[in-house]
Amino acid sequence: MRAKALMVMGTASDVGKSVVVTALGRSFARTGISVAPFKSQNMSNNAAVCADGGEIGRAQAVQAEACGLQPSVDMNPVLLKPESELGCQVVIAGRPRFHMKARDHESYRSRAWPEIVASYERLARKHDLIVIEGAGGAAEINLRDRDIVNWAIAELADAPVLLVSDIDKGGALASIVGTIELIAPAERRRIAGILINKFRGDITLLEPGLKLLEERTGVPVLGVLPYQHELGIAQEDSAGLEGRPIRVNTAAVSVGVVRLPRISNFTDFEALETEADIALHYVSDPLAAPAVDVLVLPGSKNTVADLSWLRECGWEDYIVRHLRRSGWILGVCGGYQMLGTRIVDPDGVESFRPITTGLGLLDIETIFESGKITERISGVHLPTGLAIEGYEIHSGRISGVNASNALFKVRRSGADGAEIFDGASSGDGRIIGTTIHGLFDSAAFRRNFIDNVRSSKGLSPLGTTAVAEAKDERFAAFDRIADVLERHIDMSRVAALAGVRWAPGTIHAAQV
Repeated sequence: MRAKALMVMGTASDVGKSVVVTALGRSFARTGISVAPFKSQNMSNNAAVCADGGEIGRAQAVQAEACGLQPSVDMNPVLLKPESELGCQVVIAGRPRFHMKARDHESYRSRAWPEIVASYERLARKHDLIVIEGAGGAAEINLRDRDIVNWAIAELADAPVLLVSDIDKGGALASIVGTIELIAPAERRRIAGILINKFRGDITLLEPGLKLLEERTGVPVLGVLPYQHELGIAQEDSAGLEGRPIRVNTAAVSVGVVRLPRISNFTDFEALETEADIALHYVSDPLAAPAVDVLVLPGSKNTVADLSWLRECGWEDYIVRHLRRSGWILGVCGGYQMLGTRIVDPDGVESFRPITTGLGLLDIETIFESGKITERISGVHLPTGLAIEGYEIHSGRISGVNASNALFKVRRSGADGAEIFDGASSGDGRIIGTTIHGLFDSAAFRRNFIDNVRSSKGLSPLGTTAVAEAKDERFAAFDRIADVLERHIDMSRVAALAGVRWAPGTIHAAQV
């Protein structure tokens, strides 16, 4: 039997579609409905690795977890990973297929659409309900003939549509009316409800506008969601970092993450923000960046290009000063590659430079190969024996790491069980690099890292007593946003639109 479907579209990007889908998935799952997320095409360098080794957008992995499911490549069959303003890597069914320029869309669509249809049909056979996320704005009329993520998917799934608008930015009511006016009559008939998101203030002041909105469009407003601070769930891409203020507080340990132009998987560091004694900043300008205890070079979709940017901006001088202050440096994946002596790319896998000189802070070398490693990993931190989990997404292979100097011993989920070694550090242990994303989700390792930094400052360690696991924090966040959704939206009407029965409070979705 084919699943029922419900689709969430927005009047624009960044109106909260991903969060609404996550909350809907969690709410339906808590009632015992077998529900799965779906987004046909995502554009993001913030990826997650599935159990089979394929990669999908981070938002869909988060939504799967909220539904009590393991993420699957069928939940996001196409992932576009920007490499520049004019081109991207195309990941289909979890694997890199080709590179695409902005004007290559016609041939791209012919290759992507059959995979999208197949993925949706597989999901629809396994579940009772599919909650679908659109992309950008619902009235991208200049892109309608090449659409594979909004109305084409609504038609494929025969899904009613909830239209979401962000009122915090202003102009929400006009954007809703304009969206509905611009789309085709058949598309208008699919819009079954309107959701106002990120509202602050007295709802009675908004009510006259909502009544006029319903009269003008003929579409009911099903709820108004309040502005929620500190959602506690991973964001889809680095757009959420734009304009983010530097946090100033009295925390004992300060961490600065360099916001590279092509930053990837910045969610690696979200678990640090759950620690009360950590102040975490995302910084772009070395002249304006504060002095921090730990400087992080994060993952990058183009290591060589971001390393060039780093040098042009003056970050090398900042790093010299940082090390003179006895600061710590952590490089993850692309950032780890930058810390080495050389980056070698003879086949132009990631850049046109066959050899690039690294920062020379670790005695390792990176060699790019055409095959991309996308694997979940589990293992131990060798200096402490602490268990760690995470994932790898990279084409660069690190040389210079062996059993005698590695930081981690791990197994890859898709390998034959053989153990491999990962990670390197300087003689004093204050410069650290690893290919492993998501390390700080392992609570004991995270606290050990923080305590080492504290000890270097003459502070007493906090220890691992009562340390929160990142997974527990995520599920608390899922329940929190689902509770908000259920308080402010008529979920019985939403469920009726989706063709399922709303029975709140029956059971709780299992954690995966």
